[in-house]
Amino acid sequence: MSNIYSYLCTMSDVNITIIDREGVSHTIPAPTDMAMSIMEVVRAYELAEEGTIGICGGMAMCASCQCYVLSENVPLPEMLPDEEAMLSEAFNVKPNSRLGCQIPVTPELEGLVVELAPEY
Repeated sequence: MSNIYSYLCTMSDVNITIIDREGVSHTIPAPTDMAMSIMEVVRAYELAEEGTIGICGGMAMCASCQCYVLSENVPLPEMLPDEEAMLSEAFNVKPNSRLGCQIPVTPELEGLVVELAPEY
């Protein structure tokens, strides 16, 4: 993990906090210039067990990257119909649920706090 961490820290970063499925909070730099999503950042930093997040590859087809957005003042992209449909069929959905694969890392996400939803 240290190699990817060192590489990611050299890019244009925003600081986001991800609370993993064990309740541990990780404030990490996330690159804004690599076209990554929150799901991909979670995978890059190994914040979820391998094979439990992003199963569909970020196509909004599995909800394995569901997270709860805890920040109220960070602007997120509008939820598109595919994401809304997937969340309507997912488990553990809350009003603040989003799919991490549908949230691109942009400069506007500075200070974002999300919590990973339970695996099932």
